Order: sequence, then structure tokens, then C-alpha cells
Amino acid sequence: MADRTLDTRKGRQEEAPAEAASPAPEEVKPPAPSSNPWLPLLVTVAVMPALAFAMTRFVLIPQMKRALSQPAAAESPGPKATPSSAITDEKPKVTVPLSKILVNVAGTMGTRYLMTSLTLVGVDENLRAKIEQNRDQLLDLATGTLSTKTISDLEKPGSRNVIRAELMTVFNNALGGPVIKEIYITELAIQ
Repeated sequence: MADRTLDTRKGRQEEAPAEAASPAPEEVKPPAPSSNPWLPLLVTVAVMPALAFAMTRFVLIPQMKRALSQPAAAESPGPKATPSSAITDEKPKVTVPLSKILVNVAGTMGTRYLMTSLTLVGVDENLRAKIEQNRDQLLDLATGTLSTKTISDLEKPGSRNVIRAELMTVFNNALGGPVIKEIYITELAIQ
């Protein structure tokens, strides 16, 4: 039997033998794996602990020892720069307590409250008089600042530092300058 094919260039039909029209299909074989597919995983599992041990033993520990032994040698023999806290240590500190500040916690619809006590610290000799003169205003600022805090705000790590910084800012603004240097939160209870 002969297959008929159409030669499109010449516009005529010609007969072709069956063997020439369809060559015999060759079997396509998948390529043979050249290596084990688990080899990279096995190498990683074997090499990584050894690499971690070597880095720790020969790089990290010597650098840490060097860094810990250098602070004493790193200090210059010249005059030292005194930090601002060292300057304020020369003057006597004045402490004024603000006790039992009670506020509702935000977002609890009045069912939870926060009770706190503060100690205000400064170096101004007139600090006690300034605070007593503005006590009601400072208590109002403290309750306003603390009542904006939610339970999640109060439970976060570092929440005491955030509260301390906010209170210091509003107190110093009310007192007309950086009069308060530190605030100690002596009590902080959520009920």
C-alpha cells in the first residue's frame, strides 16, 4: 500500500512508499542518573556540624576573648570624657514621691485598673517646691498618660521604660524644662 502525500510547493500529489513516509520510532530512554540524589543532603548533614564546631572553636571564641581583654587597654591615657550622668552625680539628688496613682486601663470598659507609684528624681534644689506647686497638674498628666495604655501595652517587655520615658517628657514639659532627670516606678499593679 502506498500513502498519498500532498506536495504543497508543486501543487500535485505523488505517491510515496510507506517506509519512507513514517520512519520507525526509536525508543527514548530516560538518562541514567549520574549520581545518588541523596548525596547533597548527606554531605550537608555531615559537614555542617563540623563546620559549626570549627567556626566556634577557632574563630568566634578567640575573637570574644580578644574583645573582652581589650576594653582595659582601649581606654586612652588622656583625660576621660565624663558622661552627663557623672556630672549630675556630683550634685545631691532630690527625690519626690507621687504615690497611689489609680487609672482605668484602656480597652477594658472600666473593669480593669492600673495602680502605680512614682518617685521623681532631679538635681534642682527647688524640685520639691516645683512638684508640690504643680502636683495636681502632674497627677493629671500622669493619669492621662497611663489611662491610654491597654493591657497588651502594659504586658509588653520594656513597657516600664516606655511609660517612664512618656511620663518624663510630659512632666518636664509641664515644669518648664529638663528638671526631672529620672523616674522610678516603685509600684505597678494591674487588677
